[in-house]
Amino acid sequence: MASGGGVAVASLWTEVNRCGQSGDYTRALKALTKILHENRDDVTALHCKVVCLVQTGSFKEALNVMNTHSKSLGSDVVFEKAYCEYRLNRVESSLKTIESAPEQTDKLKELYGQVLYRLERYEECRSVYTDLIRNSQDEYEEERKTNLAAVVAAMSQWEKASMEDLGLPESTYELCYNTACALIGQGQLTEAFNKLRQAEELCRVSLADDSDVTEEDIESELAVIHSQMAYIMQLQGRTDEALQLYNQVIKLKPSDVGLLAVTANNIITINKDQNVFDSKKKVKLTNAEGVEYKLARKQLQAIEFNKALLAMYTNQADQCRKLSSSLHSQNPSHPRPVLIQAAQLCREKQHSRAIELLQQFSDQNPESASCIKLTMAQLYLVQGHVTKACDVLRSIEAFRHKAGMVSALVALYSHEEDIDGAIDVFKQAIEHFQSEQPGSAAHLALVREAANFKLKHGRKKEAISDLEQLWNLSKHLPSAETMSFNVDVDELENSHGATFVRKKAGKVVGESLPKEPGQVELKKKKKKKKGKLPKNYDPNVTPDPERWLPMRERSYYRGKKKGKKKEQIGKGTQGAMAGASAELDASKTASSPPTSPRPGSASGSSTAPSSSGVVPPRQQKPSSSGATRKKAPQKKKKGGKGGW
Repeated sequence: MASGGGVAVASLWTEVNRCGQSGDYTRALKALTKILHENRDDVTALHCKVVCLVQTGSFKEALNVMNTHSKSLGSDVVFEKAYCEYRLNRVESSLKTIESAPEQTDKLKELYGQVLYRLERYEECRSVYTDLIRNSQDEYEEERKTNLAAVVAAMSQWEKASMEDLGLPESTYELCYNTACALIGQGQLTEAFNKLRQAEELCRVSLADDSDVTEEDIESELAVIHSQMAYIMQLQGRTDEALQLYNQVIKLKPSDVGLLAVTANNIITINKDQNVFDSKKKVKLTNAEGVEYKLARKQLQAIEFNKALLAMYTNQADQCRKLSSSLHSQNPSHPRPVLIQAAQLCREKQHSRAIELLQQFSDQNPESASCIKLTMAQLYLVQGHVTKACDVLRSIEAFRHKAGMVSALVALYSHEEDIDGAIDVFKQAIEHFQSEQPGSAAHLALVREAANFKLKHGRKKEAISDLEQLWNLSKHLPSAETMSFNVDVDELENSHGATFVRKKAGKVVGESLPKEPGQVELKKKKKKKKGKLPKNYDPNVTPDPERWLPMRERSYYRGKKKGKKKEQIGKGTQGAMAGASAELDASKTASSPPTSPRPGSASGSSTAPSSSGVVPPRQQKPSSSGATRKKAPQKKKKGGKGGW
C-alpha cells in the first residue's frame, strides 16, 4: 500500500510539473490537493498550491492557506503573502509584511515600490525604483522605467514638485503618456497635448502589428489618452471639444472604473448647474465598486465635492448637507465643505447663518481665512451691509494693501459717502509701501491716486501734502542728462514699425535766385470750381425763376385734375398686361368661356425645399454661473509586474 501510494504521489508531481509549464494552474491544483491529502504538511505542495491560487486570482483563499500553515511555510511565502494582501487592497498590511521580511529580494522591492505608490509616498517610491533600475538588468527594465515615470508625474500633479530630467526614454506610449501627465502638473498644456498625440501614434503602431487586436481593442486602449486630451482642452477653455471627446470615451465603456469615474466627473464640472439630468446619470459612474482603490486621494476628494454641489443644484438640501458634513469631518481644515454648506444656506435665504458658519471656520482655521472672508464680505454686500463688508475686507492681511483691494475699498467707502474711511485706506496702503517698497511704481501710483481722490472731494491741503511727497520721491529719479541717449531721430522715424514720420520738405530743383529791386512777387489766383448743372440742363432755355419754390406755391399751379380715370396698369395678376385683360373680358369676347390655366404654369413661382424631417440635435452650452468645481485629472498608467 505504501509503495503504491509513493508511485501515485510521484505521478501526481509529474502532473503538477507538466501543468505548471503549460500554465494550466486549475488542473495543477487538483493534483496538489491529492498530494496534500496524502501529506497535509508537505511544504513544497503547500507552496505550489499558494502559487497556483495566486495565478488563478484566488487571493483570499491563498492567504487563508498561508495563515493556516504559517508555522510550516514560515518566511518562504513572504512575497506571496504581501502580494495577496496588496491585491486585496490591504495595502497597510502588505507594507508591514514586506518590512518584516528577513531579506529584501528584488521582487519584494518591486512590490514595495507599488505599495508606496498606492500609499502616495512618492519620494520613497522614486528612490526604490531608481535603485532597482540602477542595480537590475533583466527583461523588466522597461516596466520599471514606466513606473518611475508615473511616480514623477504623480509628484508633479499632486505635490506640484518640479520635474527632474531622469533621462527616461519615450520609446513606448506608456512612457510618453506619463511624461504628458508630468507636463500637465507643471502647467505646460500645449507641450503635454503634443506628447499625448505622440503617445497615441505609438500606441496605434505597437498594436497594429498584432493580428489578434481589433480596432475596438485599439480604441479601448486609447481611451485613457483621449480622456487626458479632453482634460487639457477643458483647462484651455475648449469645453465643447472636451465634452465631445469625454462622451466618446464614455460610449466605449472601458473596463477601467477609475477612468470612467474621472471622465464622468469632468463632464459634471462642464455641466455645472446646467443639464443636471445628464450629470445625475454621470455621477452613478463615480460610485462603481473599486473606484476608491484606483484613484488618488485628491481625485476622490474632488469627486465627493462635486457630488455635494450636484445635490445642491438639484435642490436636494438634506443630501447636500449630509455630504458636505461628511467632507468636513474628513477634511476639517479644508474650506470647500464649509463654502458648500454656506452656499446651501444662501439658497435657503439664511444669509446670517451662513455668515456665522464662515466666521466660526475662519476663527478656527486662520490659514484658510482669506477665501472665507472674501465670501463673508460678498454676503454682507448682498444684505446691504457695506460698512461691515469693508471691515471684513480690511481684516484680510494677505490682500490688505493690494491695488485691487485698495480700489474696492475706496469705491465702497465712496458709495457710502465715507470719504474719511477711503482716505484712511489710502493712508495705510501708502505707509505700507513707504516701509516695504519705497519709490516703487505701486507706491508712486498710490500717492498719485490719493492726491487725485482728495482733490476731487475738496481736501486740497491733504492733496498738496501727497503731491509734495510725490515731488520728493521724484528727486530720486535719474537726471535728464543720465537718461538721454544719442539717438538719430531721422533713422528712428524711418525705421520699420514707426507709427509717425515727419513729412520731408519737397526737393528744390534749382537754387533760389535773389530778387531784383522793384520786383513784385505775383500771387497765384485760385481757380474757382464750376458748379454742377442738372443733367437735363439746356443753355438755350431760360431757367424757371420759381424753381426754388414748392410746386403748390408756384403761380402757375392749378391743383390736381379730377374725374379722369387713368388706365389700370399693372393692377391685375402678376405679369398680366392691359391688352391681355381686355381679351379675357367676357363682355368683349365671344360667348365661349376661356380655358383655365394649368396648375403650376404661372411664371415666377418656385417650389419649397424638401425637408428630411430630421431635426439635428442641439448641444446645450454650459452656464458661467454657479460654484466652480474642481476637475480631477487622470491617474497615470503604470506598467510592471505584479498585476499593476
